[in-house]
Amino acid sequence: MGFGSYDESEQENQDYDTDLEDNGVDTNQNTHDGSMTFDNGASNDELLSRLEEIKDDE
Repeated sequence: MGFGSYDESEQENQDYDTDLEDNGVDTNQNTHDGSMTFDNGASNDELLSRLEEIKDDE
């Protein structure tokens, strides 16, 4: 067999495990019931002012 060629008989009758009913994905595996906060140290007015500056630069 040369480089890049393949044996067509290997492509036939390939068995794939597609039985997802028994081995389904557990979507609750990585749930998070906590909370998250983020404080950037700037007020809403400061953030809006900065946004206006960015828009003016464009």
